[in-house]
Amino acid sequence: MFDALRRRYLDVLGSIYIYNEHRGYTSIDRVLEAVRAHCPDDAAFIAAIRKHRADERKHYVMFRRWFELRGCMPLSVGRACGHIDRFVEIVFGSTIDALDTQAVIASEAMFERLCRVIMLTEMRGMKQVEVLLRSRLVRSDPVLMKIFRIVERDEPSHWQPYQDWLARTGRRQARRREKLIDFWIHRELLFVKLPLLFLNPWLPRSRDWADAGEVQPSPHHPAGLAAAAGRRG
Repeated sequence: MFDALRRRYLDVLGSIYIYNEHRGYTSIDRVLEAVRAHCPDDAAFIAAIRKHRADERKHYVMFRRWFELRGCMPLSVGRACGHIDRFVEIVFGSTIDALDTQAVIASEAMFERLCRVIMLTEMRGMKQVEVLLRSRLVRSDPVLMKIFRIVERDEPSHWQPYQDWLARTGRRQARRREKLIDFWIHRELLFVKLPLLFLNPWLPRSRDWADAGEVQPSPHHPAGLAAAAGRRG
């Protein structure tokens, strides 16, 4: 019985993570467009965003492989379990897919706000991974432990570039309201949504992988070079 409950918990946890990793790297393509428009001469910032994208893709692939080794597809959790999805919906009043990239590019305030949202999301991710690495349930799965150790290693480079940009351009760091939103989203996921998913025996599994049909950057494209560097690391 305990083993079945443990497997169910890890199944739900892995499904939430693979969704968020896929949402992460596909959304960063639009963030990169905005960064290039706002900071065309900031090569270091642009390179950091490319690395962030490559890392998110790498993490997605690792979770996909974990599910393949288990012989099952992820549970179909949807954007209700996406931290960045919820954050963007609350702060911008729009889903990520409907967010007007050109409006973000045209507005200094919106671009600044987007940087803070991403920064707080990645900081939250780092804190959560630290908790999971101490979890007995996670530690019972050596492959999952290896994945989370890699995620832990990568996380600081995901939020630091945004924090650094805000600091060196004299912009405000995270506002109190944004911190409260981040806190609420995390607690809602942890104490409401995750238990509901765990207890829902009718929750279907995905029929296809989220990246089915996607064309990834070639090895000679800057994003592809970053991805290759991440794999070597």
